[in-house]
Amino acid sequence: MSNPCREVITLQLGHYSNFVGTHWWNLQDASLSYDPETPPGDIQSDVVFREGQTLGGHVTHTPRLIAMDLKGSLRTLRQEGSLYDPGKDTSAVTWEGSLMMHKESPPAKNSFLEDLDKLDKGEILAEADFYSSSQPQCSAGAVRVDTVNDQLARVQKGYRLEGSVKVWSDFLRIHLHPRTISVIHQYNHDGEAHRLEAFGQGEALLQGPVLEELEDKLHFFVEECDYLQGFQVLCDLADGFAGLGSKVTEMLQDSYGGRGILTWGLAPVSHSNSTPMKDLYHQLNCTLGTVHLASNSSFFCPLTVRGGLGRRPSSPTAFPHLTYDPSLWYHSSSVLALALDALTVPYRLRNNSVPMWQVADTLAVSGRKVVAAYGAVPFPMMHGNSLPDALSACTDELPWKPLSACPESGDSKCYGQWATLKGFEGQRLISSLTPGTKPPTPLHSLHSGEDILASYIRSFYPTAPLALQLVSSPSKLTPPFPQIFSQSLCAQGFLQSQPPPPGSPAPVVSSVPVMTSLQSGPTLGPWLSELHQGASTFDIRRVAPSFLSQGPEMADYKEALEQLRLLARCYRDDSGGVMRSSSEEDDDD
Repeated sequence: MSNPCREVITLQLGHYSNFVGTHWWNLQDASLSYDPETPPGDIQSDVVFREGQTLGGHVTHTPRLIAMDLKGSLRTLRQEGSLYDPGKDTSAVTWEGSLMMHKESPPAKNSFLEDLDKLDKGEILAEADFYSSSQPQCSAGAVRVDTVNDQLARVQKGYRLEGSVKVWSDFLRIHLHPRTISVIHQYNHDGEAHRLEAFGQGEALLQGPVLEELEDKLHFFVEECDYLQGFQVLCDLADGFAGLGSKVTEMLQDSYGGRGILTWGLAPVSHSNSTPMKDLYHQLNCTLGTVHLASNSSFFCPLTVRGGLGRRPSSPTAFPHLTYDPSLWYHSSSVLALALDALTVPYRLRNNSVPMWQVADTLAVSGRKVVAAYGAVPFPMMHGNSLPDALSACTDELPWKPLSACPESGDSKCYGQWATLKGFEGQRLISSLTPGTKPPTPLHSLHSGEDILASYIRSFYPTAPLALQLVSSPSKLTPPFPQIFSQSLCAQGFLQSQPPPPGSPAPVVSSVPVMTSLQSGPTLGPWLSELHQGASTFDIRRVAPSFLSQGPEMADYKEALEQLRLLARCYRDDSGGVMRSSSEEDDDD
């Protein structure tokens, strides 16, 4: 059933969140089509994009986005963007004498940004820079932005940006609205001085000019929405942005009650120039951020390929068909963006979409507002096989891996789960056995993709409430998405039936199928308890006295730890699925 467009406003708070967000927006942009002859896709892009018009009359589609970062984090990107640039005003004359100008050289652009500038100006890249393409050309009435997308998709040169990406704008391929970027000038992105390192620093930021600018941007985007369903918040969890995010989500909760607030806490595997004290700060920020962001949101989900949020994490998450470098932000953020593309599908669908509040209510039951994410990136489906064939190859364990530093429960217990399979386009959902042939597995006898996936997941979680969605269209990968895929994949991201010949180049993967799961279950109890214990085993006033120098007060800090302990208790369960009594839990503490 078709739905009215229920708009979503995105907030990205912090540098790593902007890394993930940039990849995510590039994925959304790659799927946009402005050709009226093209049938509409599964995803309703207007949920997250807004339509506008330049001074020259060109129709534009820009993200409904507010992105906050620190001074020095933009490099070549102008804060106000260039889409609505009116040009230089030469009419005013202020001085007729001699003039000496000192001009600082701008940062050098990488090869991708240089080519993007050429395309933006209508220049044609060299013919050698393009693949031969059998795709039909856009109609004459198509918007020019579509031509840019089409050309970027055919650029032959494989951009290897691993050595040149310093900040997220180094691989941003879309235009942003002038009201999108907000730079916090009180703190520096680089250097040792004036760094946003502690939770209390971030909390103290949301006042005065910073608060006024955020409210102004919010009002602008909110007022042009007809059916605002809520906010998706990407927030850095390991630095002072965790404190800023706690105040931002609190403000959203107070000002826009009844709207969904889905918060994703982002954490990289590692930070540059880290020290034992900085690692301690990261752990404390993650701890306080989890408590406050969960309290102020419809649900809170950590997103990371890190092996844990403590100071001694296990190895980063490994994916069988990825060759990514977990320590490289450009790589790890691309993996999380692919997962987030599927995780956010339910409330972005053109037909049969599920509003944010309903997704949250399905998972965040009885005070359990922290959920864990898992993902198969990519989903291991053999080219030409059916969905039952793919799932039958994963009978011993589920194909997805942890994306929240939280291992999956091995005891078949789960309070609620939302699973999404995205990108099986061109493959068969059901088996095509010859009549009279005995199905090799029970999955092969089912008659719909939904029944097949539900039956498979319930073989691992027999009694857990389950919601699921299947979306045909894949995540489309265009430059500059990193080529982090193994040679076992074909160009469409499916497993190849035959390995490529030795020494042959790996195919350029242009799309991938992804399966994700959001879960609320008992396994989150020990995970939250570990966060609590990690912050409770030392005297913060003696070990890290400067952490509380700008807040919170010691009493508030202790109260947050107590809230975390009680939150962990919400996830405890006995073998019969009945919550323990308070007296039993107190005996265990």
